[in-house]
Amino acid sequence: MNKRNSRLRRSIPTRRRIRELQINRLSVFRSNLHIYANIISPEGDKILVSASTAESEVRSLVASKTTHGGNKIAASIIGMRIAEKAKAVGIESVAFDRSGFRYHGRIKELADAARNAGLRF
Repeated sequence: MNKRNSRLRRSIPTRRRIRELQINRLSVFRSNLHIYANIISPEGDKILVSASTAESEVRSLVASKTTHGGNKIAASIIGMRIAEKAKAVGIESVAFDRSGFRYHGRIKELADAARNAGLRF
């Protein structure tokens, strides 16, 4: 079993519990260069809000502070941005789905920034 399959296997129980709760899910994915955050409906069929370092306006903001979008500074920017977008749509609380990634580094930074911006987990 490779690294990717192990991560996907770890994500299944979390997603199962979130589906039982019937609450919006904040799903996070990270690659070497970017970090992506989506708020997905309870049914799992529709993305309500999304933010990533691949967006052009975020890229310019990240470029002024760092070299690329794959670090903690970029993750905190995305956390604040996803919380602002969620509040604009009327979403106050979500369940945090870290997609099998360990809760440290960029994942933790994104979650902390979203909490500080007013999103409840």
